[in-house]
Amino acid sequence: MDKTDLLRQINARCQNTLMETLDIEFTAVGEDFVEARMPVTPKVHQPDGVLHGGASVALAETVGSVASLIFSKHKNKVVRGIEISANHLKSITSGFITARAEILHNGRTTQLWDIKIRNENQELISVVKLTTLTLVKA
Repeated sequence: MDKTDLLRQINARCQNTLMETLDIEFTAVGEDFVEARMPVTPKVHQPDGVLHGGASVALAETVGSVASLIFSKHKNKVVRGIEISANHLKSITSGFITARAEILHNGRTTQLWDIKIRNENQELISVVKLTTLTLVKA
């Protein structure tokens, strides 16, 4: 499948989900990575006006889980995040952040993703490690 069509299909599947609520948009798919971006607006702020860490983690788990689906060795599968760890390094109040998930381990059932979240100036905002579990649908 063409990468443009794949991105269109992924973004269409996000309707009526948390991804739509947070305005997450998938922007790139490569040989071993997936990227998505999210606007930083007051709806994803903490009360003091900076990006909420939970919104960053939601973006990271979203991009990592979709990457697991794309790069899975199984055809008929479901993916679940089973562990996530995030370090927030820099605050941001507006603009866009982009998460890039790159595979560290692509096993038969578990996958380990390194996810870097950056602002529009390519400054590192958060570093996330996500472990996903891929199960074959019954």
